[in-house]
Amino acid sequence: MRKKLVVSVAILALAGLGLSGCATKEYVQETVNSALQNTNSKLAEVETSVEKNQGKISKLDQRTATLETKVEKLSSEAQEALNRAEEAGKLAKGKFLYEVTLTDNDVHFGFNKYELSEEAKAALDEFANKIKSQNKNVYIEIQGHTDNVGSEQYNLKLGYKRAEQVMRYLNMQHGFPLHRMNVISYGEYKPIADNSTKEGRAQNRRVTLVVME
Repeated sequence: MRKKLVVSVAILALAGLGLSGCATKEYVQETVNSALQNTNSKLAEVETSVEKNQGKISKLDQRTATLETKVEKLSSEAQEALNRAEEAGKLAKGKFLYEVTLTDNDVHFGFNKYELSEEAKAALDEFANKIKSQNKNVYIEIQGHTDNVGSEQYNLKLGYKRAEQVMRYLNMQHGFPLHRMNVISYGEYKPIADNSTKEGRAQNRRVTLVVME
């Protein structure tokens, strides 16, 4: 009888160990599965975040490329002005600050005209007041431009007259010293718009003021 009891207890003990082992395996498997799910979820979040950042970087690169293109378009004449000013010993710092362009659309030079309109004078007043408020010892190159109607030589003279009118106005109305300004004409050689259209020709009839120090 005792032997039978011992055998029964042993069998029950072994059965208990078997059940315990199964329970342990199931728990481990559940834990592993849960960890994998959490990991996959975090990876998905990271991937989403990376995609968003890549999108932002792409947009930033596009904006940078656009800005560089604009700078290249503006810097050709400005760089030439800077070189001329440096060669003439007119600059203290050899630094380009900014440029302002007054087109026919803004100031109404008009076809074959160089006299300053009231709109042009108002624009120059605003420009001069900005210079004065900055209180800097600047040097200004005034560049005259035309459309392509007429001969090249005539347009060079017309561009010069437009730039000269601007210089005289800044000197006489705002006291800008003549030795701190220079006038040059590009005539029809530096168009910024299509000369085959009326609107394009109006944009090409312009004066650009390059400010340096």
